[in-house]
Amino acid sequence: MTVKKIIGKLHLWLGLASGLIVLFLGVTGCILAYQREIEDAVQSYRFTEKQNQALLTPTQLQKIADIQLPGKKLHSISYQTGRSSVAVYFSLEPEQYYYTVFINPYSGEVLKVKNMANDFFRIVINGHYYLWLPPHIGQPILATGTLIFVIMMITGIILWWPRHKKALKQRFSIKWDARWRRVNYDMHNVLGFYMTWVALFLALSGLVMGFQWFSKSVYWIASGGKQQVQYTETFSDTTKILAAGTGMPTVDRLWMKTMKENPQFKGIIDVHPPENEKSAIEIAVNPDSETYWKADYRYYDQHTLKEIEVNHIYGRFANASVADKIIRMNYDIHVGAIGGLAGKTIAFFSSLIASSLPITGFLIWRGRKKKKRKAIHSIEKVELASVLPS
Repeated sequence: MTVKKIIGKLHLWLGLASGLIVLFLGVTGCILAYQREIEDAVQSYRFTEKQNQALLTPTQLQKIADIQLPGKKLHSISYQTGRSSVAVYFSLEPEQYYYTVFINPYSGEVLKVKNMANDFFRIVINGHYYLWLPPHIGQPILATGTLIFVIMMITGIILWWPRHKKALKQRFSIKWDARWRRVNYDMHNVLGFYMTWVALFLALSGLVMGFQWFSKSVYWIASGGKQQVQYTETFSDTTKILAAGTGMPTVDRLWMKTMKENPQFKGIIDVHPPENEKSAIEIAVNPDSETYWKADYRYYDQHTLKEIEVNHIYGRFANASVADKIIRMNYDIHVGAIGGLAGKTIAFFSSLIASSLPITGFLIWRGRKKKKRKAIHSIEKVELASVLPS
């Protein structure tokens, strides 16, 4: 058996083993590609026109939102010009919940309270990442399927590669006027070839999120052999509680300081109020509202207002290394947002084609199996006829 036949067998069996997972990830990936654009088009409560009056402070917005969700713990409050402020209530234990409260940041009017457990895109995301199973079960299943898909794309390119120049032309075009089996074969090979160069990035970025060992390996290679510093929670100095000033809450003072430092800001400012006396105040300033990787994360002692330096990747953007930035932009690469609307469109069609490959591949396999059975049946008939008396 030649090397190419061995690779063909590997491609076939891996495809049969992971086909349903690839189909599922491709379809859900298509749905999620334009999530933000669809939400903006159909959810008017996301927008609030800019007004000639002062914005409400984080503490004022928190008091308004707390009334809507009594007993729930605030995670963050966001500000963005032309949009409503969003108060996020999130917890994993002891009670698991995720709510968002959309508020007019000028008047304090509550525009919408959403239980994200019932949100369509959130449901799709949970399927895309966890198969609607507990994360420690669903994530490894999908990550393993993605790893198999990466191997399939590599073997697919090897099988696609033409033996000579004469066969090169048919590798780049689909013969639409041929019989349906030939059209199906061309779609699998030609579209698969074009899709691979984008889908590899989508799949590899998915592996960064799916496997810790893969994420650490990417960071190690990108950093030239350094280990990634894992994220750890930042704490305030509780011995300084008595030294804290009175009057305006510290979270509001830090928010006002951040707003003054960014007078023409058009991105997103996320404020994370402290949950208890030990917690630090986190303020994230993202100049690009369409992506996440450029965000500048800063942490402050809630009692002294002094900035706390961190050495993990989610600190000041100016201090981020090349490897830090690669890991930061991983999600934006995965959804295509790194390339703007064009990138999302490319990710959409790549996911669409990827979802079709298990179907076209299965049809090729089934067609060859039927053809083989017919050939065996014909041989058996000839052999039978040769032994029968005339």
